[in-house]
Amino acid sequence: MSAEFLFCPLCATPLERSREGVHARMICPSCGFIHYRNPAPAAGLLIVDGGRVLLVRRRFDPFKGLWTMPSGFIEYDEDVRAAAVREMLEETGLEVEIDCLCAAESCFDDPRGNALLLVFRARVTGGAMRAGDDAEDVRFFPLGCLPPIAFEAHRKVLGELAKSATR
Repeated sequence: MSAEFLFCPLCATPLERSREGVHARMICPSCGFIHYRNPAPAAGLLIVDGGRVLLVRRRFDPFKGLWTMPSGFIEYDEDVRAAAVREMLEETGLEVEIDCLCAAESCFDDPRGNALLLVFRARVTGGAMRAGDDAEDVRFFPLGCLPPIAFEAHRKVLGELAKSATR
């Protein structure tokens, strides 16, 4: 996702590792381009119904067979909320309306690269629940009895949700 460049994407000069502030970065000695390795933005949705949360089981690696909130990467020219709604429809067949932003988490355990996950609360407005796209199963789980969850950021958000539900 965010591989380190070896050559300048602007002038093709080999990049050199140099300090820029507190970080070592790949910098072009010819044109001054600096390669910033930023996390990939992702959006996810929480659907909670009667103390149960909607999860999808991953069809592909990384973490094939484990469960996550419906989520995925945001396209370059896509609004973050539109991405969350799209991912929900693709993975679950459900149409939703977003209520609010409920979490922003850094993700460091994805072998494809670091990400920033924005999680929205939403409610179902239509569609028919069925696994699709990169999900092989979709179902509701009681907050106190969740299956194995794939990503640390998802575990954190779901753990906080379960804690708040018991207060």
